[in-house]
Amino acid sequence: MKRLKLKKILFGKELSDGLVFKIIIYVLLIAIGFVYLYPILYMVSSSFKSAADIVNPMVNWIPTNFYLENYRRSLKVLNYGPTLTLSLLVTLLPALLQTAVTSLIGYGFAKYQFRGKKLWMMLVLSTFIVPVQVYMIPRYVMFNQFKLLESSLAVILPALCGQGVNSAIFILVFYQFFRMIPQAYNEAAELDGAGPYQIFFRIAVPLAVPAYITCFLFGFVWYWNETYLLSLFLPNYPNLQLQLANFVSAYSSLYGEHLMKINEGIRLAATLLIILPMLIVYLIMQKWFVEGVEKTGITGE
Repeated sequence: MKRLKLKKILFGKELSDGLVFKIIIYVLLIAIGFVYLYPILYMVSSSFKSAADIVNPMVNWIPTNFYLENYRRSLKVLNYGPTLTLSLLVTLLPALLQTAVTSLIGYGFAKYQFRGKKLWMMLVLSTFIVPVQVYMIPRYVMFNQFKLLESSLAVILPALCGQGVNSAIFILVFYQFFRMIPQAYNEAAELDGAGPYQIFFRIAVPLAVPAYITCFLFGFVWYWNETYLLSLFLPNYPNLQLQLANFVSAYSSLYGEHLMKINEGIRLAATLLIILPMLIVYLIMQKWFVEGVEKTGITGE
């Protein structure tokens, strides 16, 4: 009897109810969490270390004192305030425009029937399958003819026209989400005299808030990390993404110190300052983001 009771506690009626299964799950979750959190914790800890603390083998995680000079120098080298504003112009604004436009396209595919619908849907999705490098040169030539290079419009206009970074994924997300909304809602609104725009803004948009937040966050992160696009269209445009790549040379020219004298803490402080906007946005919108991922069924890259 005791053996059966112990077996029930350890393995449960089903395998997923037992103590052994729960221990394995928690161990795996802790291990995965550690793998993701370790780089961030290491970055935060090292960014507050002085050069003496970094070379001191006795100092591991907690510095002897919080050395803020790393952040002061990083802010100066990055020219953080103005550069952050310009960076948001080519990341936050396109992400917002892309989310709004792709929701309209997804709603049209989900709720309306028109000739060649499947063909157009296939063409839209093919823009995600085709590598960006294939059509980047023709787009560069076109932007050069329209004098859009070295202008934030080179990033904003494609987003406004539904051709932003991974727009096809967002169209598919909104298409699937709006398809789940019962057609009876639209029919009831039409009986009450509502037009297509009223139905969209008063019924579809409020119900799709989780999808909007999810697509916006993914779009913001993808634009923030899109160094290839920015380096091609805006090579001399001051933004934090490209500033990090040139941080060592900018630091050396500003402070006149050789490359080997730039301690690791300053580099990590600059890196933390660059990813800080994304962390703040995610922390603010985490609740709706998790809900949106659950309802839309998409995962990040």
